[in-house]
Amino acid sequence: MIDQIDIKKMRERNPYKLPDGNVVISFSGGRTSGYMLHEILNANGDLPDRCRVVFANTGREMPETLDFVQECSERWSVPITWVEFDEETDAQVQTVNYQSASRDGEPFLALIKKDKRLPDAVRRFCTRRLKIRPATKYLQNLGWKKWSNAVGIRADEARRIKPAPVQYIKQWFPLNDAQVRKPDVMEFWGKQQQAFGFDLQLSTTSNCDGCFLKSEANLASMWRSHPERMQWWSDMEKQMNASFRHKHSYAELGDFVQRQGDWIFNDEAYLCQQDEGECTG
Repeated sequence: MIDQIDIKKMRERNPYKLPDGNVVISFSGGRTSGYMLHEILNANGDLPDRCRVVFANTGREMPETLDFVQECSERWSVPITWVEFDEETDAQVQTVNYQSASRDGEPFLALIKKDKRLPDAVRRFCTRRLKIRPATKYLQNLGWKKWSNAVGIRADEARRIKPAPVQYIKQWFPLNDAQVRKPDVMEFWGKQQQAFGFDLQLSTTSNCDGCFLKSEANLASMWRSHPERMQWWSDMEKQMNASFRHKHSYAELGDFVQRQGDWIFNDEAYLCQQDEGECTG
């Protein structure tokens, strides 16, 4: 049974009210988790010291993502702690900020060199080592022994809800409890854009620029619009003599995109449109 805050009790009050004890709000830098943060702030006002907002930077986030995280912090007057994987420290985590954050994949590269392998759709150790573990180590360094973890999973993504990996963490899914769906999130950011010119300036579903869980079509589009960023993923495959994806290498996809015209982006049957892994059909 999933270890999460009792839903019945949550629905007796505002689903965004902080649970008892220490709470971390996991902010991915995307629209959904940004919406979750906004609603938690609305329900609670200034966050107490027992609540921290944490953003884990892999170094492969798009610049727009970093701008968005910083703007959320400034507009909503909420401190956001930025953490990164750092193999040079005993805890393998360092705190950074908007100015000092890695922007060329340094934490990701350090992890690949340390493990001497590439992550893929089956072995997603990049998520665990670059995001989950640095955030966990940061909270443990604060002296926290246990806490609730606010995760931005909507009601229409309930299949993604998983139990906490350890007993000292309770998963809290306020968006699922509030029955929030993607149209609700997009409507909110549409209003923010119209009223304040404030929104994440990206259309992709993942913040890491060349994430191997993006669809073939999405990655092809990235090769067309940001070849210099996609080259990093291709270089990693060449250095490690391995591949992030089982169907084709990043270099092969890049070469294909370079040879084709824009028509391939207008034919949904030509490139796989499925995120979170490659098409199997």
